[in-house]
Amino acid sequence: MTLTVDEAGRTVADPGAYADDARLHEALALLRRESPVHRVERPGYNPFWAVTRHADVMEVERDHQLFLNAPRPMLTTAAFDAINAERARQGSALRTLVHMDDPDHRVVRAIGADWFRPKAMRALEPRVRELARRYVDRMVELGGECDFVQQVAVHFPLYVILSLLGLPESDFDRMLKLTQELFGGADDEMRRGEAPDEQIATLLDFFAYFQRLTEARRVDPTDDLASAIANAEVDGAPLNDLDTASYYVIIATAGHDTTSSTISGGLLALLEHPGELARLRADPSLMPYAVDEMIRWVTPVKEFMRTATEDCELNGTAVRKGDALLLSYPSANRDEAVFDDPFRFDVGRDPNKHLAFGFGVHYCLGAALARIEVRAFFEELIPRLESIEAAGPAESVATTFVGGLKRLPVRYTLRT
Repeated sequence: MTLTVDEAGRTVADPGAYADDARLHEALALLRRESPVHRVERPGYNPFWAVTRHADVMEVERDHQLFLNAPRPMLTTAAFDAINAERARQGSALRTLVHMDDPDHRVVRAIGADWFRPKAMRALEPRVRELARRYVDRMVELGGECDFVQQVAVHFPLYVILSLLGLPESDFDRMLKLTQELFGGADDEMRRGEAPDEQIATLLDFFAYFQRLTEARRVDPTDDLASAIANAEVDGAPLNDLDTASYYVIIATAGHDTTSSTISGGLLALLEHPGELARLRADPSLMPYAVDEMIRWVTPVKEFMRTATEDCELNGTAVRKGDALLLSYPSANRDEAVFDDPFRFDVGRDPNKHLAFGFGVHYCLGAALARIEVRAFFEELIPRLESIEAAGPAESVATTFVGGLKRLPVRYTLRT
């Protein structure tokens, strides 16, 4: 059956489509060809424009005054939109960097910026490489077969980011579960429950945990990112409890879930393209290019939303003040106008103008750390590989926001 443009548009708001690459990319390719700024009306969601071409996503990202993150920074159901709007009116809504616009965004982003600058990343890299070795060693301990996602990939970047925050290792499993519930709210296996109140409860659990952490770090500051956040001041006053907890949430969740998705999705890409794995083994100097290709290929952040502050035009389409736009990063990262043979996984792709980290003032704060982690892991794994193959089907998370594989059974032989 031939897919219509309207059906393709509705696919963008279907969590199940993001667990089915072929279905998703068929829809996105059709939208890029025939309706690159497409009005989507899907039951259960407030209407929005799906923006699918690389150039158009860039145009929206560049103009952060015409297109704001607030009040709808990501795609949620109409029921969640209503809950979030009411919480915003009450002053109790989540306010991460994702939710903020300037001037608040600029000031609050600066609180953690120094921890992700090149100097700090160079200082952190030995620790990252140590942890990479630990988790490749863990693969050896698992006896030559494992679920790579659940037993390796989700733990390595989680350990990195929570160590940076200064959280005790005893809390890591709790953070992992809360993160999976937060980003897996549309997935039957990951979510806490179907009702909006049950999913909001995940955020409240995050807030309660981080409020206690804030109180502890203000009484007894330590040399970690959690203390920097807890004791930060804006205009001479500490961040309020909600903004402090929100800062922790974005660092602790986005700081590891996106990287684990890239590592697991990157390994699957190498398994599905053995010639590229052989090419990378033969020429390790390709690793920096391979890392960015894995990031492009997986695109763990599927979308962000923007709201137009004035009537405007985008690629010949009239957009009205107050209209919401969904920036489709998987689509932009497969745009035929930008990428040579975009559906080919190429570990030497150069240039690689992917938008997986966004663009402009909202460019991902942890992009450098993510690249270091992915590179460190594969630079440890690949030289030790004697053989590796799939041991069962890979499965992906149903989501419209952040996600990747939730299972990747593999069978392998590794040098110790």
